[in-house]
Amino acid sequence: MRSNVLEVRGLRKSYGQLEAVKGIDFDVRAGEVFALIGPNGAGKTTTLRIVATILRPTQGDVIVDGTDVTEGADHVREIISYLPEEAGAYKNMTGDAYLKFVANIFFAEAADRADALAQARELTGLGDRLGDKLGSFSKGMTRKLLLARTLMTRPKLAILDEPTSGLDVLNALEVRDTVKRFAASGMGVLLSSHNMLEIEYLSDRVALLYKGEIKDTGTLAELKEKFGAANLEEVFAEVAR
Repeated sequence: MRSNVLEVRGLRKSYGQLEAVKGIDFDVRAGEVFALIGPNGAGKTTTLRIVATILRPTQGDVIVDGTDVTEGADHVREIISYLPEEAGAYKNMTGDAYLKFVANIFFAEAADRADALAQARELTGLGDRLGDKLGSFSKGMTRKLLLARTLMTRPKLAILDEPTSGLDVLNALEVRDTVKRFAASGMGVLLSSHNMLEIEYLSDRVALLYKGEIKDTGTLAELKEKFGAANLEEVFAEVAR
């Protein structure tokens, strides 16, 4: 049985009187794509930001590869990578300079930096455009560059919020295949997306998050059978009633 790369227990997050996350529990296994789905305001992004050490939990435990995200945040940041929905990059840098900048932060050895850069350049699929400044990139091109940046560090856990945002159909399919390939190599993936087709294509298991609570968790087949649904949209519609 695969080990857990992420364990979340009793997680709560409050903003004043508003409780955005209400005591949720879930695990992500090594080599697994685990998806959080729910409407806007369900608590998905808050949860991802807590796992990514950007927000501190109000209560509960979040453990990444044996390390608590609050007590050991510095170490956790070395073994995770986070792609926010509205991520940006330095517009005056070229694409290649940006990738080199990231590689210099994460890899001390020249050989490791070179390997990571070669992989990242291939992942972007941008070819000669990597020599252009990021300010000239389309949203889709920027998204592919940032996904390559996220995966080039070879994290134990990749946290992806709307990973194909801004991409056309063909590029989105390419990105999804890349995520599946990295997960198959042993990387855990915590994913959030409003695209139910994307969730169905990528995910090994899904958690249904509604008003800060996880209503159900399971494989797509398990959830469809339980709710007598033809697809994930119908499953969620039943949960949200």
